[in-house]
Amino acid sequence: MGELILIRHGETEWSRDGQHTSHTDLPLTPLGERQARALAPLLADRAIALTLVSPSVRARRTAELAGLTAPRVTPELREWDYGGYEGITTDEIHRTRPGWNLWTDGVAAGPAAHPGETPAEVGDRADRVLAQVARAARHAGDKDIVLVAHSHFLRVLTARYLGLTPAEGTLFQLATGAVSRLGREHGRPVITAWNVTLPESLFPPEQPEQPEQPEQPEPPEPPESPERA
Repeated sequence: MGELILIRHGETEWSRDGQHTSHTDLPLTPLGERQARALAPLLADRAIALTLVSPSVRARRTAELAGLTAPRVTPELREWDYGGYEGITTDEIHRTRPGWNLWTDGVAAGPAAHPGETPAEVGDRADRVLAQVARAARHAGDKDIVLVAHSHFLRVLTARYLGLTPAEGTLFQLATGAVSRLGREHGRPVITAWNVTLPESLFPPEQPEQPEQPEQPEPPEPPESPERA
């Protein structure tokens, strides 16, 4: 295997505003779509064996716009379940829990369908994804494997790849539309690139929408010939 490439999805309204977003399935903003398209030149020289993508719309759309072909939807790449903190900002949480820290304190309980996850539970899920990557790597040769997912989950996964605790994912800030790479040096896991984005001034030009073509009227039927009249 070459490297493990991590991609955080492009901007959404909630990521822009700092709202915790796990299961709420928001689309990319116009800037988020531009960020996703800007990933293509960062990946252009990579030989990719496999792309795994979170089931969320924001992740799948990012993979599509980045030019990643045939991504495999992988439910375990979903974002940290924030439970009762879904849609809430850190500043809002601090009003009732001063000093709260996601990485050490976890989240408030949510509804039955989304009860929330502890750091350890997210770490276990990251370990399962890394085990899946290790199996796929046996058939990847020197090619890369790509994961398209979410900030907090990818930060936990990076910590686990490096042999750190899930809580130490706090060390790895990750922007929307960013590319990071994990590899090995002398047999040991290392970060080979982190939080790489293309400056907005270098973003590919936006694709103009094609105007709808007006329907062409049906040509009139030719008049009957005198012989048929």
